[in-house]
Amino acid sequence: MDLYMNTKQKTSVRSFVFSAMLLLLLVGCSTQQSEPASAPTANTPEGTEATTSEAASKTPSSDAENTEYPIVIKHAFGETVIDSKPERVATIQWANHDVALALGVVPVGFSAANYGVQDDSGLLPWTAKKLKELGVTDPNVFQDTDGLDFEAISDADPDVILAAYSGITQEDYDMLSEIAPVVAYQTTPWVTTWREQVLYNAAGMGMKAEGEQLIKDTEKLIQDKASQYPDLQGKKVAWVNFSANDLSKFHIYTPGDPRGAFLIELGMEYPESVTSQIKDDASFALTLSSENADSLYDADILVGYGDESLYEAVKADPLLSKIPAIKRGSVVFIGNGTPLAAAGNPNPLSISYTIDELLKLIGGAADKIHE
Repeated sequence: MDLYMNTKQKTSVRSFVFSAMLLLLLVGCSTQQSEPASAPTANTPEGTEATTSEAASKTPSSDAENTEYPIVIKHAFGETVIDSKPERVATIQWANHDVALALGVVPVGFSAANYGVQDDSGLLPWTAKKLKELGVTDPNVFQDTDGLDFEAISDADPDVILAAYSGITQEDYDMLSEIAPVVAYQTTPWVTTWREQVLYNAAGMGMKAEGEQLIKDTEKLIQDKASQYPDLQGKKVAWVNFSANDLSKFHIYTPGDPRGAFLIELGMEYPESVTSQIKDDASFALTLSSENADSLYDADILVGYGDESLYEAVKADPLLSKIPAIKRGSVVFIGNGTPLAAAGNPNPLSISYTIDELLKLIGGAADKIHE
């Protein structure tokens, strides 16, 4: 992570934002959100409640006195300057708000989750749980799952906008930067690891030390939980998505994708028969024809979105049914649109909330390897 000290004056020109919105509509620009984890003690006293605006100013004690400003964060669109400790933090798109919440900071506004939510709240269960712990009953949730709501973001009046894990475009970045400094992804949309999410978002809040501690705490949690499943260590795994509507091809999330990377973090590894076909290390996905099903022959375990009916369809396919993991049932199909499926793109809150469930499923698949 490249953090340097520099100077730059923050601008806030709300009228420009609305003009730019109209311009973007004319040229047809839009943003699509992807489908797409011990947390710090809450600052709200036990037994009390707070709205988002009230809780936003109640941040945990930090190393603020040791943080030098301005801070410069380099990213895919250039660099962002944080002149002073942000008091009002907004986040957009996927999971960035969970990082802030895990650090005890309640955003003044954040994007609704567009995948895995079981009600109309726009909140995944780990987000709702943490908000409750922090005493927040009325969070400001941006209803922007079909594109960024620039007006709502501007109305939240943030000092910084966190988007380290996102798919924003240059046009989005330029418009958001007229509202507040933006912490964008480092190189490629939607391939930010959970560590990078924490590292860069925490830096954007002036909480570098707290972010580093959150990473250490989450790493220990993962190690402690994975150690309870020693049989998983060294197993060959791949995150593969099949579609019952078109079994002529399948879709693999690479180790560069947060989903694949997390499987590796649990102690498993991708087979060379898969990694050898990845031509771009920055790529998050690989699509192969079912004629290439032998690429999965060396996988001990397959993980993917789906249900029992999809598994039955794959087993009936003349090519895919030859995959050893499919034959023996060492497969984990995670219900599409469920919270566990959403946790496939992990962050500290989602990891702590779902890791037991995920390891139990993968552990059950591993048991079938030697049956």
